[in-house]
Amino acid sequence: MRKSLSRRMILSAVGLLVAFFFAFPTYWMISTSLKTPGQVLSPRYDLIPFSATLENFRSALTKPGFGIYLTNSLIVTLGAVLCSLVSGALAAAALARMRFRGRKGFLLLVLVAQLAPTEALLIPMYLLMRDAGLLNSLPSLLLVYFATTLPFTVWMLYGFVKGIPYELEESAMIDGCSASGAFRRVTLPLLGPGLVTTSVFSFITAWNEFLFALVFMRDQSKQTLPVWLASFRTAFSVDWGGVMAASVIYAVPAVVFFVLVQRKLVSGATAGAVKG
Repeated sequence: MRKSLSRRMILSAVGLLVAFFFAFPTYWMISTSLKTPGQVLSPRYDLIPFSATLENFRSALTKPGFGIYLTNSLIVTLGAVLCSLVSGALAAAALARMRFRGRKGFLLLVLVAQLAPTEALLIPMYLLMRDAGLLNSLPSLLLVYFATTLPFTVWMLYGFVKGIPYELEESAMIDGCSASGAFRRVTLPLLGPGLVTTSVFSFITAWNEFLFALVFMRDQSKQTLPVWLASFRTAFSVDWGGVMAASVIYAVPAVVFFVLVQRKLVSGATAGAVKG
């Protein structure tokens, strides 16, 4: 009993240290956003701002273009996530349920595409969008985010579909459903946790993307929130309080999205680990 108690205490202490390690940058960001410029630049940094101010948040929210950048980010991110979920679910179903020549090779290509660095795709994507006449338009960003999140979506949903017994679809087809109807009525509802888990990772990937939005969008009215964050830095100084306040505001949509789907996230993260 003593050994078990000591082990639990050690594991709890390690867990608290790990949680503190990951939570401290977030706390630093929030505390800095509540400080005045003098406190931010002071050599003596107080972890707890005794004289908190919301001026940084006011200046960030009233900064020109914030509403437009937020709308653009939501459009391209949610559009890319929706497109990748629909296409990924259909591709995962075909790969998991059908037997055709080259299936394993295609899965390998999906994995390789997922491992490719995004920066390596910048020039080919730029030339492709330029030739298609889509530069400086939101559809170009939506297509790029869709292309970058689709391999991960297909690979993840493939495991989830494989974990759902095919006998359930066969039973539905015996009762009169077509193959597509059985997938829609039986497999797709059971695939809900996997769709939620995949959508969270895809949302974060598309929401935080900066490089393509900076290069593709020449018009400021077409840019996204990551580019808006860079506007707090000028040639002469950096508004650190404004940057931290803007970062807190920038993180709110992702946190809200996570809170809305977090109940399904835990079950979705483990649903594909056990074969049905």
